[in-house]
Amino acid sequence: MVKIVKFGGSSLADAHQFKKVGDIIKSDPDRRFVVPSAPGKRFKDDIKVTDLLYKAYNAESEQEFECTFDTIKDRYQSIIDELNLTVDLTEEFEVIKKNFQDQISEEYAASRGEYLNGILLANYLGFEFVDPATCIFIDEHGNYDDKKTDPVLSKKLSEVENCVIPGFYGSCSEDPTKIRTFSRGGSDVTGSIVAKCGQVKLYENWTDVSGFLVADPRIVKNPEVIGTITYKELRELSYMGASVLHENAVFPIRSQGIPIVIKNTNKPEDAGTLIVESTVHKPDHIITGISGKQGFATIMIEKDMMNDEIGFGRKVLQVIEEAGLSYEHTPSGIDTMNVIVELNSFIEHEQEILANLHRAVEPDSIELESDLALIAIVGRGMKDGRGVAAKVFTALANKKINVKMIDQGSSELNIIVGVKNIHFNEAIRAIYNTFIEQE
Repeated sequence: MVKIVKFGGSSLADAHQFKKVGDIIKSDPDRRFVVPSAPGKRFKDDIKVTDLLYKAYNAESEQEFECTFDTIKDRYQSIIDELNLTVDLTEEFEVIKKNFQDQISEEYAASRGEYLNGILLANYLGFEFVDPATCIFIDEHGNYDDKKTDPVLSKKLSEVENCVIPGFYGSCSEDPTKIRTFSRGGSDVTGSIVAKCGQVKLYENWTDVSGFLVADPRIVKNPEVIGTITYKELRELSYMGASVLHENAVFPIRSQGIPIVIKNTNKPEDAGTLIVESTVHKPDHIITGISGKQGFATIMIEKDMMNDEIGFGRKVLQVIEEAGLSYEHTPSGIDTMNVIVELNSFIEHEQEILANLHRAVEPDSIELESDLALIAIVGRGMKDGRGVAAKVFTALANKKINVKMIDQGSSELNIIVGVKNIHFNEAIRAIYNTFIEQE
C-alpha cells in the first residue's frame, strides 16, 4: 500500500527531529513519497526559517541582510554536521544570495526553506529529490492548477521508487525559475496533490499534535482526540477556526477517496485522527467537534410585511456584496432579517452599508450589534441524535449565557450558536462538558 508522508516545520526543525522523521519513514517501506516543510521553531522564542528568509529578502541594510543570511546558513549547516550528511549547500546558497540581491520575487525567497530542507532530507534518506517547480503548477491566484500539474507530476512519480518533494511551492509555468507559493494550506496542499497524482492509498500528515482534538486545548483542558472524522465535518470545523489541517488541503484528494491520517512525529505510537470521505464507523459521541471564532457584528433589519416583499433578501445581500464583504449567516423572522458579518471588515464600510440599505429596502429600523462570537457544534451523529439543540441551550443556560443567534444547516451536520465574546470560552467548555464528559 503506497503512502505519502508530509512533515511539518516542527517535525524537521533540527537534526534531532530529522532522526525521528527518518525512523518513521524507514519503519514502513510503503512510505515512498515524502513532503517536507521548512525548519520550524526549535524552542519557544526561536524563529522559523521561512520568517528568516522573508527578513533577509526585505532587509533594509547590507549588514542586516548578511547577518540574517548567515543565520539561515547556520541552521542548515548544523543539521548537515550533526547528521554527517554528504551534501554541500555552498553553491545553492550562492545562487539564492544572488537572486535575493536581484530581488527576483518574495515567493521565491519564501520557498527556499522547503527547497533546502528537501535536499537535506533526500540526502539523509537516500531518496531522489524532486523539485516541485518542475512538476507542480500554481495559477496567478495561488491555487493548484490541476490540468497542467496532474499529467506531469503523475508521470514523474511513476518513474521513481522513492522521492522527497518539498511542499508549499511550485511554478507558474514550465519555467522553473518562476516560483509561486500556495495562497493557503502550503505544504498540506502539496501533500494532497502528491497523494492524488501518486495514486497512494493513504496520506499521512505528521505534525506536533496527536490528531484532531474535539475542542481547542487552549480553552478546554486535555480535550479528547477525534478518532475518525469526515471531510464535511472537517470543513465545518476548519471554517470556524480549527487549524490542524487547512481545508484547502482536502480538495485535491477528496474526490479520489484517499483518507488522511493526522499523526504526531513526537508520539508516533498514538493512533491519530483518520479523515475520510464517508464512514459507517459510529462516532464516540453525538458531536464530533466544537470550534468557533470571535469578532462578528449583526445587522438587524426590521420592516413590517417583509415576508411579502419579493426580492427583499436579495437586495440586502447585494448591498453587502457591493461593499466587498461576505456574510456568515442570515437568520430571519417574518418581519426581521439579520446579517452576520466579520466585524473588522464591516467597520470600514459601516455608514456606506447603512445608507445603501435604507435606499435599497426602506426598512422601518436597522440596529447594529457587535461583540458577537460564533460557535459551531459539528457531528455526523447529530442526524440521528435527539434533543441536541436542547442540550446546547441547557448547557449555556446553566452557565447563564444568553444565546444571541442559532442556525442549523439542512444537512443536520452542525449547529451554529452566537454568544457575546466575553462568554466565548465558557460556552465552549459548557458544551464540551455536556456532550463529551457527561455522556
